[in-house]
Amino acid sequence: MSFADLGQQAIPVSELNRRARALLENQFPPLWVSGEISNLTRHDSGHWYFSLKDDKAQVRCVMFRHRNRYVDFEVRDGMQVEARAVVTLYEPRGDFQLNVESLRPGGLGALYEAFARLKAKLEAEGLFLAERKRPLPAYPRVIGIVTSPQAAALRDVLTTLRRRMPTLPVIIYPTPVQGRGASLAIAALLARA
Repeated sequence: MSFADLGQQAIPVSELNRRARALLENQFPPLWVSGEISNLTRHDSGHWYFSLKDDKAQVRCVMFRHRNRYVDFEVRDGMQVEARAVVTLYEPRGDFQLNVESLRPGGLGALYEAFARLKAKLEAEGLFLAERKRPLPAYPRVIGIVTSPQAAALRDVLTTLRRRMPTLPVIIYPTPVQGRGASLAIAALLARA
């Protein structure tokens, strides 16, 4: 039965999902998708479940054990990757997802080049000279953190500090860390701290 033949006839959900899956898999050839890994779970079965996301959207992914055993780098949350995948639908739940066939690191070249340029600029300004460095104290008396109060990393740092040094005072200098003017605001708070 074709979609045109359905008219007013109701079909079971399983039939709908089967047709949607076939449509997706026939419409999209295997393709490369770039994004950041998040919510990575390594299941006891050996399969990996994660999301690929960018600043506007995300998609669920699965990479089965027989595929992920060939990945030759450490895969972790926050990593930029490129995934060769089949666009599909997991029929039992009706979830749109990617079945990932292979992964490769993504964006490392551009990030590394930006890091190398910044490092060269700071070296030219003399900021890495030994005489400019101050010794770190054996034990800090107070810790100042310049960041956004909503930063997930801030919660991680505070949790670790509470566990390891619960009596250590922590001063948070709230500032935007992205967008227009963020670099000037961060620099000003660093000077104040």
